[in-house]
Amino acid sequence: MMAETPEVSPPPQEESKQPLGHTFRSLRELIDYVAGRTLKPVEGDEGLLTQPMPFPFLAIVGQREMKLALLLGLINPNVGGILLIGPRGTAKTTAVRSLLDLLPTVERSLCFYGCLPEDVEEGGMDAICPDCARKYAAGEPLTRPDRVRLVELPLNARLEDVVGFIEERPVPHERMRLRRGILAQADRNILYIDEVNLLDDQIVDAILDAAAQGIYTVRRGALTATYRARFLLIGSMNPEEGRLRPQILDRFGLRVIVRGLATPEERLEAYRRVQAFLTHPMQVIRQYRQEMEIVSHEIQQARQRLRQVTLEDALAKRAIEQVQKMGIDSLRAEITWFEAARAHAAADGRTEVTLEDLRAVAPMALRLRRSAFMSEYLKNQQGEEEELSNLLQNL
Repeated sequence: MMAETPEVSPPPQEESKQPLGHTFRSLRELIDYVAGRTLKPVEGDEGLLTQPMPFPFLAIVGQREMKLALLLGLINPNVGGILLIGPRGTAKTTAVRSLLDLLPTVERSLCFYGCLPEDVEEGGMDAICPDCARKYAAGEPLTRPDRVRLVELPLNARLEDVVGFIEERPVPHERMRLRRGILAQADRNILYIDEVNLLDDQIVDAILDAAAQGIYTVRRGALTATYRARFLLIGSMNPEEGRLRPQILDRFGLRVIVRGLATPEERLEAYRRVQAFLTHPMQVIRQYRQEMEIVSHEIQQARQRLRQVTLEDALAKRAIEQVQKMGIDSLRAEITWFEAARAHAAADGRTEVTLEDLRAVAPMALRLRRSAFMSEYLKNQQGEEEELSNLLQNL
């Protein structure tokens, strides 16, 4: 989990939320403490109306690397996405859906067209609609704080559902218009794809294009619309059910191998927590509510601190040398590695990346990046390159 760091404690108004007799020095220590805590006996909620609710993130037993990767993604979406790889029944989907109570807040546009203050900074007043231009000139806000949302892409989704479609108008004289697709709805949110290796190729291509550019354009006859699509992509897959295309694997920055719990004690505790949640969900949620609120607060603080976190060139060069020694050609390796390390430092309340930060996130950032096919291909090309070089010298 996270490296030992200077003290990072909740603000004074949050101190009462800590369990009696325990003071946490870091976000890592809090998560480790809660994950290892035995669930207290729960009582029935007779007469109470229950509603669908996510399993508490901190109630997941073990799986430290998976939980760390998801938290780093919430702190710094620039890690480039997270891929969870493992067999069925290892809490991959449960972990992603349990993030609902930890999601930070972002500034959301108040305009139907999605106008933002950054549009004015980049393109001037002509880059926003007339109504927002009037508001901006009058000093009125164009955005409001809103919690990040988890947008799930179902396996049976059609391409039109993903990118958008022409909305049918019941009244003949009304104009047709394009309706936003799932990719547009995922802007500044989390896009989660379960069984990502089973997606249709057309949908995969659309997601890749939007993830790479942050925007995408839909053309349907004479209608054209461009939407923002800046999202954190999270995928999960079971390798038994099929391989993932290299093109989309490359779009996931952090790759986590999720294995089953190793000890009988952990598996028994996991059963007890699941059984208690299925029977009395509200009682289980209450037992983790205080720590969940603390973690949510720390994530929001880390996101704000992230802007100040730096990585020294000397340390970065040492890390790049290791990437080259591994034979990794993709520049996304160090980009993901360094951005994850910055998030790791921000989570521990620091503004400078250390060697321990790089070590903590290196496995999930660098694994599954070497290509045996490309290595063999480039090796075979070497002879031809030497022959061409000799011919040009003798020309």
